[in-house]
Amino acid sequence: MIIRILIGVIVASSLSSAALAQEGQGDPAPELETQGAEPAATSEGMDLEGLSEEEVRAELLDTLFERLSKPETQDWEEVQNRINALWNQSGSDSMDLLSRRADRAMQAERYDVALLHLNDLVRLAPGYAEGWNKRATLYFVQGDYGRSLEDIARTLKLEPRHFGALAGLGVILDRSGDSEGALEAYRRAVRIHPNLPGAQDGIKKLEKEVEGRRL
Repeated sequence: MIIRILIGVIVASSLSSAALAQEGQGDPAPELETQGAEPAATSEGMDLEGLSEEEVRAELLDTLFERLSKPETQDWEEVQNRINALWNQSGSDSMDLLSRRADRAMQAERYDVALLHLNDLVRLAPGYAEGWNKRATLYFVQGDYGRSLEDIARTLKLEPRHFGALAGLGVILDRSGDSEGALEAYRRAVRIHPNLPGAQDGIKKLEKEVEGRRL
């Protein structure tokens, strides 16, 4: 049952929610059920004239991250969902098709098939952060933390604000016995997304462990 819950989260490209749900620290974020929906981000109030499609996307993401960073933001779930939707857009129809095929295979727990699609995705679109994040999530579910960490590093190099990858990094480091590293990863995630489900619980748990060790 837990794997089925995880896969439902994974296809919305949130490693953090998958990892935290498996840890029992929180339920999958409700907005992730809208996989495949068009991004809700709009350009209202923004001067985007003359910008390329990629520049428009970057402007929208910056605006959304600014809203997400405020702890008092009431609609943070909607903002998170908009960011995930934009992250899922590779800019290539063929790459998006590969990504959707990988999602379907993961939903069906056909991990070998999903891996084939994701291997093609990262090979053909190495600059697409979400491809690396999805493969990192697949490796996480399979318990291959070493390869998952490698792909998390790739994800964060391309998108340093990827709160999902940061929280997933925290879970893996915690399970590997690196409490201080895990705590720093969680803290980096909540600086970007203060309302990230489960992250504050992870911080509280790890702070007790780290502080107790230092006494």
